[in-house]
Amino acid sequence: MDVLLNNLDLFGPFFLTTIELFLLSAVGALVWGTILAMLRVSPVPVFRAVGTAYVTIARNTPLTLVFAFFVFAYPLLDIVKLDYFPAAVTALTVYTSAFICEVVRSGINTVPVGQAEAGRALGLTFGQILGQVVLPQALRSVVPPLISTLIALLKNTTIAAGFSVAEAGAIRSYLSERGENQLIGLLWVALGFIILVAVLSFVQRSLEKRWSVAR
Repeated sequence: MDVLLNNLDLFGPFFLTTIELFLLSAVGALVWGTILAMLRVSPVPVFRAVGTAYVTIARNTPLTLVFAFFVFAYPLLDIVKLDYFPAAVTALTVYTSAFICEVVRSGINTVPVGQAEAGRALGLTFGQILGQVVLPQALRSVVPPLISTLIALLKNTTIAAGFSVAEAGAIRSYLSERGENQLIGLLWVALGFIILVAVLSFVQRSLEKRWSVAR
């Protein structure tokens, strides 16, 4: 307990940074991943090819390399200057959106074809059918894998510590500089992540319960 109480100036701000990093990346990944899923099921071959290429490349590239690109290589392009935190958010979003895409796409494939045909019979466009008919049903069916992907994203935020982002994954090194017990410190860090994951699991159960009734 002393390790925690004596270093609240580390645990508090660093975990807050982790939460901010997670929330921003989660929103970005959910939005971009859904767009990618729409590309993957598009009737336009070029859009499908672009979506497939993106997912294939992102899913098979180690996250550490994605971080390294946005932290070290991207600034050399001199397009938009990114500090360490925005670079970490971008890296996590780019990487996680590929997995979100596949989760959402699997949900889209569970929606009966008759739903889309009914939409076309009513004169709806492909975009309207997807956004108003298919996606709402698809998202309800993929809550567990979607939350599991977000949990993985939460744990992946610790990689940002290796790229100068002061988040929970960096607490151990700071404790080492202060001469504190690193093992105890890591146990507190683990407990913090367990609590955060428990919150996400609660959200999952709540959504499943609500949307199961909505069906």
